[in-house]
Amino acid sequence: MGTDKHRIRQMVWDKMEQEKVGRFPFPLQHRIPNFKGAEQAAHHLTQLPVYKQAKTVKVNPDAPQLPLRTQVLIDGKTLLVPTPRLKAGFIQIKPEWVPKGEERKAASLSHIQSYGRELPLSELPSIDLIVVGSVAVNRDGPRVGKGEGYADREYAILRELGHPPVPVVTTVHSIQVVEDSIPIDSYDLTVDFIVTEQGVLETNSPYPKPEGIDWERVTEEEKQEMPVLEEVWKLQQDKKHRI
Repeated sequence: MGTDKHRIRQMVWDKMEQEKVGRFPFPLQHRIPNFKGAEQAAHHLTQLPVYKQAKTVKVNPDAPQLPLRTQVLIDGKTLLVPTPRLKAGFIQIKPEWVPKGEERKAASLSHIQSYGRELPLSELPSIDLIVVGSVAVNRDGPRVGKGEGYADREYAILRELGHPPVPVVTTVHSIQVVEDSIPIDSYDLTVDFIVTEQGVLETNSPYPKPEGIDWERVTEEEKQEMPVLEEVWKLQQDKKHRI
């Protein structure tokens, strides 16, 4: 399973380099690769009804999604961004906290902390749309990230905390849409829409999304690396004791 995903990842990174569709930061390897046309992809995404109706949008912190994070704030929506490795949960930025013209700066990873505030999990607002970065994605909805499982975990955490299922979108270069079959596990997050520089693909994915955290798969080491998991575990235990 892991080797297939690894092969697909490597294939896409290599192809993006050969076709020169990647852009700063380099190397593209071992990250969600930035791509030429990220602004067009962001624009296509903003035309989707699920985006237009959303009040709070959670977007991954990677470079190719910066145009979209910027647009979320320009459009007067609340932006939620996971902190790197989910070390401190999520950062919330409300549009009214950002002076006009500073949206791109506020949405950038280097300045986000000074415009937004970290939210404990118990205070997360209800989320209307989730945007994830991908290295590769298949038209049926399975995706491959950079291999650390954060997007899958974040979705599972939200479901574990009682948040309802939410539409999931990824923005990628059209080269990143692969014909290869991507192996899928019960904890893997699938996407409902793939948005490229060329337009929108609706996946009508037949695969269910995670409904919560599979605690049997979470190691003590992972809880230490991702304190937010420990926090969710404690919140769930508290809930059980109150019932």
